[in-house]
Amino acid sequence: MVELRIGIITCSDTRTEKSDTAGRTLRGLIEERGWSVVAYALVADVVEQIAEAMVIQADEASADIIFTCGGTGLGPRDVTPEATMLVATRMAPGIAEHIRAESMRITGHAMLSRGIAAMYGRTLVINLPGSEKAARESFGFVVDQLAHAVLMMTGGGHGSAHE
Repeated sequence: MVELRIGIITCSDTRTEKSDTAGRTLRGLIEERGWSVVAYALVADVVEQIAEAMVIQADEASADIIFTCGGTGLGPRDVTPEATMLVATRMAPGIAEHIRAESMRITGHAMLSRGIAAMYGRTLVINLPGSEKAARESFGFVVDQLAHAVLMMTGGGHGSAHE
């Protein structure tokens, strides 16, 4: 089993650590898999603050993967994708496409998500919705591919798609 180092960033002007049920749920799902949550941040819906939190979690906490919660909708303060693009060195569009496709089976509102996935160096950043239910579901749609993604980002895993 691969030990993954995960960061969580909740992007919200209204949530507190106590009311951040999506972030808390993600932490539980990650720890259930035996992976480590190496960083957590709750930041305002401000592009520069979100981007800075990503850089800190990748560079200082050495997160393999960062999950963002919130800020992916159509609202004027929903700027998480823009923050992700600000730090992105490579895009990983298939991840967000898969999350949206699977989410559309549950609700038509999924088409309104602007969440993306991208790499910042050797860290994969995946934007998830801010609701606890949607974050849980979205995590479930991608979780089985995360270890392989990290292996590939570090130069391995090209021999077989089933490694």
